Amino acid sequence: MECFELFHYAFFRNALLGSLFASIACGIIGTYIVSRRLVFISGGITHASFGGLGAGFYFGINPILSAMLFSVLSAFGIQWMSTKQGVREDSAIAVFWSLGMAVGIILMFLTPGYAPNLSEYLFGNILTITTADILSLLGLCAVLGLFFLFNYNSIVSVAFDSEFAKTRRLHTQFIEYAMITFVAVAIVLNIRLVGIVLLMSLITVPQMTANLFTVKFSTIIYASSAISFFGCLVGLFLSYYLNVPSGAFIIFVLIVIFFLAKMMKKEKEG
Repeated sequence: MECFELFHYAFFRNALLGSLFASIACGIIGTYIVSRRLVFISGGITHASFGGLGAGFYFGINPILSAMLFSVLSAFGIQWMSTKQGVREDSAIAVFWSLGMAVGIILMFLTPGYAPNLSEYLFGNILTITTADILSLLGLCAVLGLFFLFNYNSIVSVAFDSEFAKTRRLHTQFIEYAMITFVAVAIVLNIRLVGIVLLMSLITVPQMTANLFTVKFSTIIYASSAISFFGCLVGLFLSYYLNVPSGAFIIFVLIVIFFLAKMMKKEKEG
């Protein structure tokens, strides 16, 4: 069959492996984001990373590494302004969201030589990911798995009620800063898949879909990872046959799955 011929291409095999590890990482990170109601913080970090991309192009360094540094610093900045400086969280997000986009646009405009290919970072192209990208995602999955293995109960407590977690004398601040760091790293490593514009959906829609049928934290992680990988598979194949951008179609498929699941649950309850 023609669809199996795709597996003969290295770029398609890389896309599948990248989708698998990205789905696992986003399943873990996204469950914390949705449970903690940090969706807009993740959106702020995602768009703030654009400033790091601009810095990478301007100074001639790896744009993914510079975006990761910029994202982590932005995440800490949002956390610091909202908890220590009395600034409303949504206002702090807006500051770093707009700052990152502004810095990125300015630095990319000032970059000498040919303008960088922004569409690859804004909208993603999973078919261009490299072995290094796959190994980075695999490493993130391994570190996340170990961190959750040793801190699972504390993470769940902080995710659902950080104030109650403090009364239990848990290391809430450590968990919060560690998780916000993981969020920033996961966002940057997944930019190549679906891009800055669409990335927020990858770390929220599968979790929202899983959450329709369960409220158990661990089950949402497993289910959302499976849903995300299935959406990536369907999106990859359909984007190939329909000749449309893969990143955008993956998100489209995930949103369709969410609405179908929503309809199924409503029909079952009715």
